[in-house]
Formats: sequence, structure tokens, C-alpha cells
Amino acid sequence: MTEVLIVGAGPVGLMTALGLAREGVSVTLLEAEDDIVYSPRAISYAWSILPALQLFGVLDDMIAAGHIVDDRCWRIFKTGETIVYNHDAVRGITDRPYSLTLGQDLLARVVLQHLQRYPNVRIHWGTKFAGLTQTPGKVVVAAEQAGAPVEFVADWVVAADGGRSAVRKAAGLTMDGFTWPQRFVVTNIYYDFEQYGWNSGYLVDPVYGAVVYKINLEGLWRFTFAEQTTQPLETVMDRIRQFIRTVLPGDQKYELALHTAYNMHQRTAATYRVGRVVLAGDAAHLTNPTSGFGLMGGLYDAFALSEALAAVVHGRASDEILDRYSELRRKVYHEVISPISSESLRLVFNSGDEDRLENDLALLRARKNDTEAMRKFLSAPAALETPSLVSGLTLTQRVAGS
Repeated sequence: MTEVLIVGAGPVGLMTALGLAREGVSVTLLEAEDDIVYSPRAISYAWSILPALQLFGVLDDMIAAGHIVDDRCWRIFKTGETIVYNHDAVRGITDRPYSLTLGQDLLARVVLQHLQRYPNVRIHWGTKFAGLTQTPGKVVVAAEQAGAPVEFVADWVVAADGGRSAVRKAAGLTMDGFTWPQRFVVTNIYYDFEQYGWNSGYLVDPVYGAVVYKINLEGLWRFTFAEQTTQPLETVMDRIRQFIRTVLPGDQKYELALHTAYNMHQRTAATYRVGRVVLAGDAAHLTNPTSGFGLMGGLYDAFALSEALAAVVHGRASDEILDRYSELRRKVYHEVISPISSESLRLVFNSGDEDRLENDLALLRARKNDTEAMRKFLSAPAALETPSLVSGLTLTQRVAGS
């Protein structure tokens, strides 16, 4: 029997496990895949989340595996205008005035390396969740491993198994919200954008809007555009080639490393706790990724939940703290993650209203000359955090006191 069983060894599940392991909790992870999955998903971490990553001991290794980004650009496709923001406005409130770029699969590998130092953590790869039964004092989890049924018993179960979460469904929860009429088409390409003065950021246009981010120092970039879900997936490569031909600057001699396409959602569960089952990350909430708030929101779930659940396991808090976790993390989704992400998508990809677009661009331009407004804008991701449910301290305060 384990104290906490986590289903899903993605970044959120692994980070939750690390937080629990550091508190001396026995943790078992189940992952259906045989290894960490490489998927072109989240890659960016705002300056405001870096203290939390430092507190969990993984920041230095993340920086070594990724790269630092000092600025962000909005490039207007029709006019060629560029609006570039840097992090100067937050230099007085942080000693790390930059964002960090690192693929979420590489983040998962960093966290996994740290987890391997803890004897109280066991990971079962190739183990597929099949169902659960709750009693007042435990959860019995049925799974399949190498084609054979296996059973695990835990005090608590964390669902970190993604947007299609089987654990969430087994707990009787659905996801409320909507699916966007657009899908994201994600490509990783080798191309020298910097030769033509391009920065990481956004290409703003109702037809040729895109998210453009430098992935690593070897010339690999993330190039993501949106298309209607009515378009046939069978011909997506034709549209990728056409889009790249239209948008790329220069000689256009690029190498396509990979591509994928996925639907976008604004959805969340009605509660993140059902008895002894608690939800985190995409299993709890889904958002379009334009602002990068999907993974960061999930990591903040992990930070809050691991501390609260450890307090319950060790008898320092009643399980009512998990209801508070559910309440406050849902509030963050509804008040921060979903509205900001939706507004970012509208600006970058749905900017067909010329008057509204010009108002948006005027605000972006004006902010460059207003330090306080710039600081407020750059600090928006800090609102993803829920202060400690145990002490009330923010993660930055906990770092300062550690």
C-alpha cells in the first residue's frame, strides 16, 4: 500500500510526485507509456514561476537543459510592424528578469532525474489505469501491466493523466466548457529566423496568425498556426507547406522536424476532488495554449496540491484542505487561465475586427513607455499561483525563507 498513487507521469504528475517525495510521502506513479512522451506542446515558463521551480530544486537543471529568453515580440503580418517587450520592468522585483524555454518532455526528464534520488518513489511504466473503487479509508486502483491485471492500494489518488483522463471519468466527473472551432497545427522547423530579425513571440493576423518560439540554440523553432476544424487532417501537410511559404522570411530553405495537430478547449471539471481522488493539470482543466498558461497552470496545481496532500498524509491538516485546493484552483482557472488565454488567442488569430485590432496594438505600443503598466502585464502569470494552503505564504516567500 502506498500513501499517494499518481496516474500520469507527465510534467504535472512528476512534479506532484517530487513535491510529495520531498515531504517524505510514499508515492507510486502509474504511466501507460513505456517512457516519457515526446510531444510538441508547452515550452515556455514565465519569470514568475521560476522561484517555485527553484524551491522544488529543478530550476538550475532546467536552465542548463533549456535557454533564457529576454524579450517577446508581436509582429503584425500585414504591415511588418514589430512591438518588442523585454523584462526590464520587473528587474526590481526579481533577480531572474527573463522567461525560460524548455520542451515539456525535457522538463519531465529533469524532474524524473530528481525523483530517482528518492527511495520513497516507485514508477510503473507501461501500466494502464483501468478503474478504481473508493472506500472511506483507501482507494483500490485496477490497472493493466504487460497484458495482465494488477492492483494497487493507496490512501489517495491524484489524476494527472491529461485531458482525456480515465481517472476523472472513473470518478464520475465531466469537463464543462467548449471546444474552439479552430485547431492548432504545431510544427517544429529548423530555420534561421534570427537572421531576419525575428524574435520569439507572435505573428498577428486573422489568416496568418502564428505562435513563433525559439526552442533551442541549434536553430529549432516552434511554428504554430490555427485552422478550422472542418479542414481535413489528411491534407494538413499541404496547408503547412502553403502557410510556411506565405509567412517565412528570406530564402525559405527550412527543415520540418515534426508536426502535429490538436483541438483546443476551454473546459474544467466541476470539482477537482471526489472523495480520495484529486485532479491536477489537464485532467482538471483545459485551455488553448496561446498564453502558455496550460502547463504553467498545471505546475501551480502540483505545487499547491503536493504540499497540501503531504500535510494531510502526515496529520498536519484535515482533508478539508483538499476541498480548498479544488475551490481555489478552479477560481484561478475561471478568473485567470481561461480569460487571459482566450483573449490572447483572439488577438493573435482572430484579429479580423480592424478597429479592435488597432486598439489592441495601441495598448501594446503605449505599454512600452509605461514602466508600471509593463510590470503589471509581465506579472500577469503570477496570478496563476495559489499561495500555500498550509502557511499562506507565496512560493517566492517560501524561497526567501528556505
